[in-house]
Amino acid sequence: MKRALLGLIVLITILFTVFFAMGLYSGTGSPIGLTQGQLAPCPNKPNCVSSESAPSDEHAISALKITGDMGEEPLLKVREVIELLGGQVNYADENYLASTFTSDLFGFIDDVEFRVDQGNGLLHVRSASRVGYSDLNANRKRVEQIRTLLGNG
Repeated sequence: MKRALLGLIVLITILFTVFFAMGLYSGTGSPIGLTQGQLAPCPNKPNCVSSESAPSDEHAISALKITGDMGEEPLLKVREVIELLGGQVNYADENYLASTFTSDLFGFIDDVEFRVDQGNGLLHVRSASRVGYSDLNANRKRVEQIRTLLGNG
C-alpha cells in the first residue's frame, strides 16, 4: 500500500513538472503572423482552429462578420473583447491583430490572431496552442466566446 502511494506521488510530481516545463516553453514562441497575406495554416494537431482552413478540415471555423457597430476599424472592438477576456494584445495595425491568452494553472500560451478582409466583410481568425497536442477544444471555445461578445453569434 505504501509503495503504491509513493508511486502515485512520484507520478503526480513528474506530470506536474512536465506540464510546468511545457508552460514555460510555450512562453518562448511568438505568433506566426501573416503568410502571403493570410493567417498561417494550422499544424497537424487538433489544438488549432482557423477560418482560413478548408471547410472540410478539422481546423475549420467560420470567420466573423464585420458588422456596422464595429465601425471603420473592427479590430478596435476585437481588442476590447480580447482584453475583457483576459488576453493581451501584442501587435495590431489596421488589418492584423496578434494576441495571447495564458492559462491559469500551468501558464500555457495560446495565440489568437485576426485578419481583416474588408472586401468580403469578414474578420478571419486563427487560434492555436503553442505547445502540446490536444487542447480539449479550448481554442474553438475561445473563438466562439469572442464571436458572441462581438454580437456575431
